[in-house]
Amino acid sequence: MEALKKLFSLENKVVLVAGGAQGIGKEVAEYMAAIGADIVLFDLQEEKAKITVKELEEKYGCKSKAYAVNVVEPEQIQQALLEAEKDFGHIDLLFNNAGIVKQKPVIDLEPEEWTKVIDVNLNGVFFMAQAFGKYLINRNKKGAIVNTASMSGSIVNYPQRQASYNASKAGVVQLTKSLAVEWAEHGIRVNSISPGYIFTELTSFVRKDYRDLWVSQTPMQRMGTPEEVAGGVIYLLSDSASYTTGTNLIMDGGFTSV
Repeated sequence: MEALKKLFSLENKVVLVAGGAQGIGKEVAEYMAAIGADIVLFDLQEEKAKITVKELEEKYGCKSKAYAVNVVEPEQIQQALLEAEKDFGHIDLLFNNAGIVKQKPVIDLEPEEWTKVIDVNLNGVFFMAQAFGKYLINRNKKGAIVNTASMSGSIVNYPQRQASYNASKAGVVQLTKSLAVEWAEHGIRVNSISPGYIFTELTSFVRKDYRDLWVSQTPMQRMGTPEEVAGGVIYLLSDSASYTTGTNLIMDGGFTSV
């Protein structure tokens, strides 16, 4: 059992969570802190991120700090990485989770609305991964990255209209594979997760008829939990996935299998 515990442990690891102030990012950060990780939070919502940091430190006794970062601004990312390295000494892993959604029919979608979703969900994931990859390579350091994609990168959700989100998440899956191949020689593993419908503080505000329909379309007849997402992220970041790179782990209760 000790060997198994060590295999999935994040003790003495510093995990950078992009988009960790709320939702899945916050919930997964809690589980990682619970198994020994120190947590760096990058989020545009600085005040919410600071509250999350305080909760993590009080609950789990870990070291945690929040940095105000817009993931579509490469210079901000680079500066915050250097600050975090100074504060923590090292950063080992990245959970690249920042993202937004816009539910609106394509025919009514304004150009700036399309651009904003693609910018945050795809360009932001790229800029974060690029900066972190450079950080590791320049220090001759191995590491791992988990990007948050979505089952929406594999299917078209219904009844909500969200073409921009779906397209951005499909891009994240392909970007993940590309980075995994490029950086394998450096000992940097890159994988993605594709959650289905997950019940969080954010999805709890979605209209009930939508949620009921989602559940009825899911073979397991329920929404997933943040804990179930955390298990996949921890696996892919931990040493137990040392031979896993370029994969997209779909966690959707069977939704995309139908």
